[in-house]
Amino acid sequence: MTFDECKRLDAQDPLASLRDQFFLPEGVIYLDGNSLGVLPKAAPARISEVVAKEWGEGLIRSWNSAGWFDLPQRLGDKVARLIGAAPGEVVCTDSTSVNLYKVLFAALSQAGDAGSRRRVVLSERSNFPTDLYIAESLCRERGFTLKLIEAGELPAALTDEVAVLMLTHVNYRTGAMHDMKSITAAAHAAGALAVWDLAHSAGAVPVALNESDADFAIGCGYKYLNGGPGAPAFVWVHTRHAGQFEQPLSGWWGHAAPFEFTPHYRPAPGVARYLCGTQPIVALASLECGLDTVLAAEAFSGGQGSMAVLRTKSLALTDAFIALVEARCAGRFTLVTPRDHAQRGSQVCLALSDGGSGAYAIVQALIARGVIGDFRAGDSQMPDILRFGFTPLYLGFEDVWHSVEHLVQVLDGEEWKRPEFNQKQAVT
Repeated sequence: MTFDECKRLDAQDPLASLRDQFFLPEGVIYLDGNSLGVLPKAAPARISEVVAKEWGEGLIRSWNSAGWFDLPQRLGDKVARLIGAAPGEVVCTDSTSVNLYKVLFAALSQAGDAGSRRRVVLSERSNFPTDLYIAESLCRERGFTLKLIEAGELPAALTDEVAVLMLTHVNYRTGAMHDMKSITAAAHAAGALAVWDLAHSAGAVPVALNESDADFAIGCGYKYLNGGPGAPAFVWVHTRHAGQFEQPLSGWWGHAAPFEFTPHYRPAPGVARYLCGTQPIVALASLECGLDTVLAAEAFSGGQGSMAVLRTKSLALTDAFIALVEARCAGRFTLVTPRDHAQRGSQVCLALSDGGSGAYAIVQALIARGVIGDFRAGDSQMPDILRFGFTPLYLGFEDVWHSVEHLVQVLDGEEWKRPEFNQKQAVT
């Protein structure tokens, strides 16, 4: 692929105008939307309106007059359009970790008492650590065992001892994507429930929760959904489960009638019971601006929905990046992300072919040049990773070309060996 070809592809890109929805710093190629999305231009004005007008002037009246009260459900309906769920099945609230605690608790409650044979929560060793920490804590409290396997050991590991299979749809380290429908079916055939983390899926790849017959799902609002740092997350629960189990954080916002102020808890119907405390309205308003940037792609989808058209461009961008890296950095990197489109999320992950320890420094040298990706540390079983996320809402093919050109220059000039690029910062 040549630079002229990249320019031609950008000129033909039907989604190119969606880039205008965002503030993008001059001279920056942002390949880290899989960690923190870009600021939507609509967000500062909307946040200011919420603070100055709705809070400043409306005061407590805005719970009714400005629609604050049902904001988690209204935003949940917008998320539902991106993850293959129906209206009324999703709420936006709390953090990914807190929401995982809620749904995993509910899932484990179906396993029965301590005498039940099903006392195992099954997950990948390379799952995102917070998921494993939450599962480990709950297993300890509820008398279960957390069993960790490699992805290739599914579905053979789904024995009759497994109560819950807990997976992240797109692996945060590698960008590898599970076949949600077939794996969920395998879990159900084995008598287990399927809990899915969509942190690297929602807004990045098509998701079909109802079609896949999943049981529970949670996801993140600040990555591909562009909701802002620490944006509220979301919860989805299949309708067959939503009204059956009380989640463990039975706060007043998840009560069937919060303003009756009764002393005893009565859960709200459906997924609304997965709310807990008073909702963070300013953060939810920011998240809505981010959701709207993704939903704007619907106008270009021919009725197929935002994710279909965004997925097409995402795959083209990642294909181009892989091809250029392999052509121009031949032999220097090993591709960690699957080549197969059906198994790839919206990121490309590289490891140093020589097994060296320079991955962090290379990423830092790129950041100094304005190409922002990130680094994920390995261990004895996994290599260090250079990680690049591709958000088709605001990235183009010229960005891909220039990012690889900078990578070549960092390597050829040995910039990554400079001392300042080898000093680990708190956030990598």
